Amino acid sequence: MHQDTTGQLELTALNGKRVLAVFDEPLVTSDFGAVVGAEVEQSVGIVRAITDALSDGRRQSHVKHGQFEMSLQRVIQIMCGYWDADDCDHLKDDPALKTAVGRDPLADPSLCSQPTMSRLENAVTVRDLLRVGYAIVDNFVASYATAPEYIVLDMDPTSDRAYGQQQLTFFNKFVGGYCFMPYHVYEGLSGKLITTVFRTGTTPSSEEIIAVLKRVVRRIRQSWPDVQILFRADSYHARDKVLDWIEDHGLVYVMALQQNKVLNRQMSFLRDELEKGWWNRGRECRRYHSFRYAAQHWRQERRVIARGIRSANGVDVRYIITNLEQTGAKYLYETVYCSRGKVELMIKEHKLFLGSDRTSCHRKEANQFRLFLHSAAYVLMHALRDKYLSGTELAQAQFDTIRLRLLKIGARTEVKKTLVRFHLPASYPLKPVLSTVVNALNPAFQT
Repeated sequence: MHQDTTGQLELTALNGKRVLAVFDEPLVTSDFGAVVGAEVEQSVGIVRAITDALSDGRRQSHVKHGQFEMSLQRVIQIMCGYWDADDCDHLKDDPALKTAVGRDPLADPSLCSQPTMSRLENAVTVRDLLRVGYAIVDNFVASYATAPEYIVLDMDPTSDRAYGQQQLTFFNKFVGGYCFMPYHVYEGLSGKLITTVFRTGTTPSSEEIIAVLKRVVRRIRQSWPDVQILFRADSYHARDKVLDWIEDHGLVYVMALQQNKVLNRQMSFLRDELEKGWWNRGRECRRYHSFRYAAQHWRQERRVIARGIRSANGVDVRYIITNLEQTGAKYLYETVYCSRGKVELMIKEHKLFLGSDRTSCHRKEANQFRLFLHSAAYVLMHALRDKYLSGTELAQAQFDTIRLRLLKIGARTEVKKTLVRFHLPASYPLKPVLSTVVNALNPAFQT
């Protein structure tokens, strides 16, 4: 087994004794949680679903690393905070990671290195990616024990800065540089990921929005034909073609609507009411108004809700558009639409805490596959928190907190002929939480 012989480190002396640190323990890991992550994968099956959708043109008699093993290795590394393929070189002999992907820490060869992992990322085809995309949506559907009555589709692109000559890179003035703008689609009530779509750094067109919606909605309704779908999004989704498609396919929607001169002129009376309320009451004044409106290229009038606020900062009027005709204006804006802000937290966890902006491959297909692997890490982390950490002090924790407190546990590995035992710190403060998770994952082995 390879041993890291990096030179020793000398620290401040303690009571006249030298304090040294030496990287010479091959059977010590700093990431025992990798094994827990693999247990979650056995329950959720997202990595298996992804790899089952991939074609493998390699000569199997010469294959040392299967696609499932490599994908699981990469996803577990992402969960533990190792977001780059380069990390495979350093972690290929980590005992916890080898155990997580099904290899004996001592007897079996090393896991794959960075070049092998990069070849996997660059070998995927457009057909592979389409099958993987559907597999991720199917995994979302399978995460429900029974079909829900309704779900909420929260869809939003997010900036992903690019610094090389990658395909689909465009300059975005709002972002202030070259970037991609991948789509993230979540179920807004549960926070579960539905899919992610790698795309160019420009504002989405109507055709792009419809293309994503069409595939997602069709796949979901194959399993849940009677589910009611609410589409919730920002103002640049409220285009005439998108609205027509949504209405024609039986979805309900609540979306922001961009201000314009016509809308503001129609709502001049609302501004006057807000000003009067402000001066009469001497404190913040808020009003709602529901009305019919038709933009120039719309095929029909639609319901628009105006929300006006007069505060010390002046008058602020915002608009949303919906085809929910009987629901109150205040409820639609404050409860239904404003809850869309949660999707920003989901994207934050996906992008910042799981490093999904590491899209540095040249080929767009490779970057899409990377995005799918990071999405698989999101699915596992969300399942860990939502299902197995329920009722514990980490039940509402962010992904980075879960990683730092639950996955990044130092352990010494003991490998025997009939067992592999991890010796964890006796002083570990979250022993009850870890026991709860492991017992929930393996109820037959509860102690």
